[in-house]
Amino acid sequence: MSGSPPRARAEDDSEVVARSLEQPEFFARLYDHYAPDIHRYVARRLGDGMADDITADTFLTAFRIRGRYDRAHANARPWLYGIAGNLIGKHRRTEVRALRALARTGHDPVAASWSQTWVERTDSRVAAEGPLAGALAALPAGDRHVLLLVAWADLSYQEVAEALGIPVGTVRSRLNRARRKVRTALGADPAFADDTKEVT
Repeated sequence: MSGSPPRARAEDDSEVVARSLEQPEFFARLYDHYAPDIHRYVARRLGDGMADDITADTFLTAFRIRGRYDRAHANARPWLYGIAGNLIGKHRRTEVRALRALARTGHDPVAASWSQTWVERTDSRVAAEGPLAGALAALPAGDRHVLLLVAWADLSYQEVAEALGIPVGTVRSRLNRARRKVRTALGADPAFADDTKEVT
């Protein structure tokens, strides 16, 4: 999907999706804008090996169902993360197995695959501390997904709600429950608490 014209600043994502219904090449603008972030997020959760395929599948799925896009949402980012999340969910066992391996051994091929340019404080702590990986592995899938969308994808509560198709109140309760369990597993590590400030 390369070679698309540069994206106009005044044009929101809903307009891009609408135009792509008549001119499919316009959808490439969403790919160009969001694919690097989606790829980075998937790689953090499942490793580079799966990130290429899931990123491609996310945009193929989005293109296929673009006629159902809710044009009331000017920003397609939550929609795309929601699609990516559904695809990640099909590999939940892989993610949990990798987290448990990291908790047990302190080494995990997923963490090892993260590019140095993508390593941030939270990622470094996951790679360095088995207890955090164990705590993430022990979370119910829905709670883990909400926590990582906030911590790693930087989505707001409202954006997470849009991505997952759940009420904002459910996002808050899942996130609070996940934070509480992770803090308990880490002995109420204040450093991790700082990384998961509320985003409204």
